[in-house]
Amino acid sequence: MGKRTGTAVKPDLSNPLFRKLRDRFLIVNLVTIVVIMLVAFAAIYTITYRQVQGEIGMDLMRTTNMYRDGGGGGEPQGDNVHGNLPGGAADDAAGDQGGGFGGEMGEPPQRSVSFMLRADSAGTLTETESRFSMTDEFYAEALRLAAADGGDRGEFTLDDSRWTFSRVQTGSGAMYVFIDTTARQAILKTLIYTFTAVGLAMLVVLFFFSRFFANRSIAPVREAFEKQKQFIGDASHELKTPLAVINTNADVLLANRDESIRSQEKWLLYIKSETERMAKLTGDLLYLTEMDDSRMRMVHSRFDLSEAVENVMLTMEAVIFEKDLSLDYEIEPDLHLVGSREQIVQVTMILLDNAIKYANTRGSVTLSLKRGQGEIALSVGNTGEGIPAEHLPRIFDRFYRTDQSRTRSQGGHGLGLAIAKSIVEQHKGRLSAASVPGEITTFTAEFPA
Repeated sequence: MGKRTGTAVKPDLSNPLFRKLRDRFLIVNLVTIVVIMLVAFAAIYTITYRQVQGEIGMDLMRTTNMYRDGGGGGEPQGDNVHGNLPGGAADDAAGDQGGGFGGEMGEPPQRSVSFMLRADSAGTLTETESRFSMTDEFYAEALRLAAADGGDRGEFTLDDSRWTFSRVQTGSGAMYVFIDTTARQAILKTLIYTFTAVGLAMLVVLFFFSRFFANRSIAPVREAFEKQKQFIGDASHELKTPLAVINTNADVLLANRDESIRSQEKWLLYIKSETERMAKLTGDLLYLTEMDDSRMRMVHSRFDLSEAVENVMLTMEAVIFEKDLSLDYEIEPDLHLVGSREQIVQVTMILLDNAIKYANTRGSVTLSLKRGQGEIALSVGNTGEGIPAEHLPRIFDRFYRTDQSRTRSQGGHGLGLAIAKSIVEQHKGRLSAASVPGEITTFTAEFPA
């Protein structure tokens, strides 16, 4: 049923507007993901830290109780028995693995290396108790650091090992119990390093994923922008021609001021014709805009679709025969549709008008209205040049034409099919086209029965 036109919209990827929009999407995605990762990592670290500190606190409490009760005569192997022990303690531990606190006490509750120091009220070291041999300097330094802390529990680093201590007041001074927590503190450090490495790797991967999805996210916006730009250009082009004609004819009238209106009638008719053409174009554009914005609220009611289509066909029958075209129609009676009768009549008029315009000389126009499986199908076809396959997906775009040279002679602005498609979709139907170039073109509007 005729050719309808234009050039395909190609999104401009180099447009700074779209680059800025994509970058904003990318930044928002990355910031959101980074915040989520930080919250997740902080939660995991906090839980792990509390668990490690809880275990250290329990071990320290049990060890303190045993030294206070006089059961600290021996020390079992633990997490760090073979490493990070000062002086010759590691050798002592390697030579006595399974000793326990004395055979009668069984396996002790603590897992780390520990020792106990007693100090008098002046802070002078008076007694040491440890299974492993450590130097007097080591004990003195440990006591100094613990006393300098001033609290009943604290931590410090000595000889590359991490020690946690507790202080218990006694009658003559204080008892300090120390346990080695190097291994468990290392777990927290390893966790931080792991989170950092995993987080950086994930950020690199997520950057490329976010960039990919950001490009896909702005694709509809970019396409809509390009279509809008093309639409404005096409509308401006359509309006420019009648405005030029009106301006030219107005100049002719002004150049012949002394002529009578009757003698200038030709120029006035040209102006009126182009004005009407502009009025129809702006009316169609306004109609499409209202439908797109869902501001148009037509009254929908049940009406006889067969009768409505038949009336349109009878109205156009004279035009069809005037153009020396044959008409073949088949309308199934008593088909009813819930919708706007006025709009469906408009769709039928548009499809028939296109069929007549683009039919070949002494060609034929066909119209059928039938009920199918759960649908009512209105089909309008014609014989003619047809529509090339590459144009079929875009023939419902506004101002789209496949043959610009024939447009002026046949009238129209390329808005008819766009209006028809909007109306059909508003009735929850679909409008499609099929064409065999050089043979026949058929437009089919399908409505839910």
